[in-house]
Amino acid sequence: MAHESSLLDVKGLRIGFPGHGPDLIEVVKGIDFTIGTETVALVGESGSGKSLTARALMGLVARPGQVTAERLSLAGDDLLGLSARQWQQVRGTRLSLVLQDPRYSLNPVLKIGTQVEEALVLHTRLGRRERREKVLDMLDAVGLPDPASLYHSYPHELSGGMGQRVMLAAMLINDPRLLIADEPTSALDSGLRDQMLELILRLVRQRGMALLLISHDLPLVARYCDRALVMYRGRIIDRCRATELATSSNPYTRTLWSCQPSAQTYGQALPTLDRSLIEELS
Repeated sequence: MAHESSLLDVKGLRIGFPGHGPDLIEVVKGIDFTIGTETVALVGESGSGKSLTARALMGLVARPGQVTAERLSLAGDDLLGLSARQWQQVRGTRLSLVLQDPRYSLNPVLKIGTQVEEALVLHTRLGRRERREKVLDMLDAVGLPDPASLYHSYPHELSGGMGQRVMLAAMLINDPRLLIADEPTSALDSGLRDQMLELILRLVRQRGMALLLISHDLPLVARYCDRALVMYRGRIIDRCRATELATSSNPYTRTLWSCQPSAQTYGQALPTLDRSLIEELS
């Protein structure tokens, strides 16, 4: 698909935390990538730095973590050195983040309508009636039944799939340029995962947005994404079209693809990785 080549431009991104000595322990080690109006997946095993990268892009790496980069820009605007107040203006309007489990993202004591409306209260001058109408339209757009009734519901009254749709509505209501989705389907059962990702992709494409999908599910990435970036120990060690993940020549990517339990592999030992091959590449 045709896409804007440099909506998000990241060069030399590093994330470190204090250790016992004077030097930082780096967990993301100088990665480079760009994202246009396309769907890009960041994949890798747990602990590879995927979620920390997502949080750095949102200005959400908590102290004592330190984030540096040679370049970090969105649509040409520098994100490095933004104040806390400036980050609040960027988040929810130009950048949005959907997390994996709505149970930890939605406030249990606030009604759904209030939580979806929050971004409009913070970032627009719409009146109460206009905000309510926009919230109802957004709840309908993400496929939730009876938005008028749901508006007054609490998170505990929703299923996991409905809660994730509410989170998506809240993150999209201000039409950000880039949506970052961190394992958005991992808390759902297998029957709902494809439905949820198809919904996210449809809404993103309808709005001409970019999507950065954080995932460990390579077959899902291969079906739905344009490109894939593969992380290993804080570095990006493979880049390819998502449809080429299964045939990548990179030994780490190849092992990730092969280590998928299934009915066909039941009772068989899954492949193991000779990590010395990866250290040579990285």
